[in-house]
Amino acid sequence: MIKRLFVAALLTTAIAGPLYAQQDFSKVEVKAENLAPGVSVLFGAGGNIGVSHGEDGTVLIDDQYAPLTPKIQAAVAGLGASPVKFLVNTHWHGDHSGGNENFGKAGAVIMAHDNVRVRMASDQNTPFGEVKASPKVALPVITYAEGLKLHLNGEEVRVISVPPAHTDGDSIVHWTKSNVIHMGDLFFHKMSFPFVDRSSGGDVRGVIAAADKVLAMADDSSKIIPGHGAVASKADLKAYRDMLVSIVGKVEAAVKAGKSLEEVKAMKPADGFGVNPSGFITADRFIEMVYGTLKPA
Repeated sequence: MIKRLFVAALLTTAIAGPLYAQQDFSKVEVKAENLAPGVSVLFGAGGNIGVSHGEDGTVLIDDQYAPLTPKIQAAVAGLGASPVKFLVNTHWHGDHSGGNENFGKAGAVIMAHDNVRVRMASDQNTPFGEVKASPKVALPVITYAEGLKLHLNGEEVRVISVPPAHTDGDSIVHWTKSNVIHMGDLFFHKMSFPFVDRSSGGDVRGVIAAADKVLAMADDSSKIIPGHGAVASKADLKAYRDMLVSIVGKVEAAVKAGKSLEEVKAMKPADGFGVNPSGFITADRFIEMVYGTLKPA
């Protein structure tokens, strides 16, 4: 229970901004899991981190919170990798970009969707409070609308943007040779229902579309890194996508029938999917997000 509350607090902090100073990161361990030669995932506090390393340098996908940077750097070194040369943010939230300033100062080239830079460069109002603009050194210096390709360490790494989903600046990262895909917060694996940040342009229908996109590029051997939770398979992602389709379909039908939000919650359309009921986003909270998206203004 304590662990679940700590995770929920960290995820809330991710959106609420630089309140991480109030969190105790001293006991957080950053652990690595190897997924393919030269490709790993790091787990700590915040969004899962992808790592690609080899003779052309080290690429980091997301960087959690600023106080964890030394531990992340140590974990990268423990893989036998050189210091981070390139950094890709899957979206702008602080549990995925909180270390940008540190890595930027250390010389990493930061890349992200156009809207990530736009949001990080200005104050943002979120459901959890105001997030102040990031310093210049923390901002992406290479941005894109559709995506880009990195030809590094013996493989083509595709960074692919998607229409508004978790936010309006989400990216998928696909190691084509290693058959590893990082989805950022387009995929919450079992530990919570997904967070759709409508204040940042998110749309649950885009989350479903993003899952469909990844399912089309994955196979039964693919390893899929979610934004939060354990590394998943194509079958896991399909179950997640089917859950979303089921919930959204039921809520949409209820909205068309004129049902109120409380009536929709009473239907319990999110029950029975094996998701942690006390996670960061509870079933009722997710229903509120879906209802708010689908209900005509």
